[in-house]
Amino acid sequence: MYSRHHRKVKLLLALADVTIAGLAFAAAYKGRAILPLERAFYLDTPGFALLFGSTVLLWPCAALWLGVYDRLDSARPRVILRDTFQQMLAATIGLILLQYSLRMDLSRPFIGFLAAFAWTGLSLLRLNAVALSGWIRREFGGPHYVLVAGTGERAWRLAESLASASGHGVRLIGFLAEDGAAPAKLNGYPVHTQAELPRLLEAQVIDEVLFAVDSDKLAGLEESMLLCDEIGVKTRVAVDFFPHVNSEIYLDRFGQTPLLTFSAAPHDEIRLFAKRVIDVVLAAAALVILAPLMLVIALLIRITSPGPAIFHQVRCGLNGRRFTFYKFRSMVENAEAMKASLEHLNQKEIAFKIPDDPRATPIGRYLRRFSVDEWPQLWNVLRGDMSIVGPRPAVPGEVERYQRWQRR
Repeated sequence: MYSRHHRKVKLLLALADVTIAGLAFAAAYKGRAILPLERAFYLDTPGFALLFGSTVLLWPCAALWLGVYDRLDSARPRVILRDTFQQMLAATIGLILLQYSLRMDLSRPFIGFLAAFAWTGLSLLRLNAVALSGWIRREFGGPHYVLVAGTGERAWRLAESLASASGHGVRLIGFLAEDGAAPAKLNGYPVHTQAELPRLLEAQVIDEVLFAVDSDKLAGLEESMLLCDEIGVKTRVAVDFFPHVNSEIYLDRFGQTPLLTFSAAPHDEIRLFAKRVIDVVLAAAALVILAPLMLVIALLIRITSPGPAIFHQVRCGLNGRRFTFYKFRSMVENAEAMKASLEHLNQKEIAFKIPDDPRATPIGRYLRRFSVDEWPQLWNVLRGDMSIVGPRPAVPGEVERYQRWQRR
């Protein structure tokens, strides 16, 4: 299905998860209450509201975290059951951790009932999701009619995908030839010429035209695109003729200029902004909390070996940006000058790494063992040079030896 439609389906599935988790909670609470056990189980109103709200949030959050919603439209029953079980397990563990942190003594049968009811309800819903969505479309919405512009292999592959999406209400009505020489039919579907398109748009319901031709033939279809634009029929262009392997494709805009964008790295601005906020908050808090200890460590380094307490070095960040990298000095002052004489001991192909490095100072060995030498890098995180969670910033000499895929 289209990605925009998929986002809508993910929202509906999340709402369904909230509903089923809420029903499972109520059923589990009622089921535990009627069990003839020696110990009675009862939640007061604030406790009930807190646990109920946490439950209906944990289930969709667990699904989003595990990527369950991204696989539902194409997953086999075994995969659906496995994913739903993993979602149930993650959400249940989250609920158990919550009740321990709040010092609430929940009944184990209640938690077992909740997990079983939620897993059963979600499994039944998802195993029948395609049939259910098809029924909803038939009863409460009309089909979506698509005309494919193109008659080559790429166009037919796309047409096969559209035909297989009939359960989502998509209807392939035929092909539009990119030039005059075209058969009357292609795999049972009618083929129309560009001259027939104005009459076709007036005489037949067409919700969108999907152009799937080679890049050199797009210019010849410009009039057809403008006609669809004038009438109000949606058009899409398949851009799989552009070479890309790892990239996500999306349309962006700079001023009034539309830009087709290929991104092989994370590009969601909202998530990247949230990650940056987390970096700043954690790095600032850690620097404040660790400041007294860092001062003591700096004094110990200065007392036990000659040289500065902080070691700084040029490293490479995002897309080769160079920045000054800080850490507690864990080696002798002239460690960089000794590097060439120890090259034969290096066990890495690109990075320089040797076991029991003779350049390490006595206190430096302990700092490196417990990663305390990396604490000053929190300042780099605060400045935006690097992230708390991210790749190791390499020295320029290592980056120069990287293969292309390693740079990404």
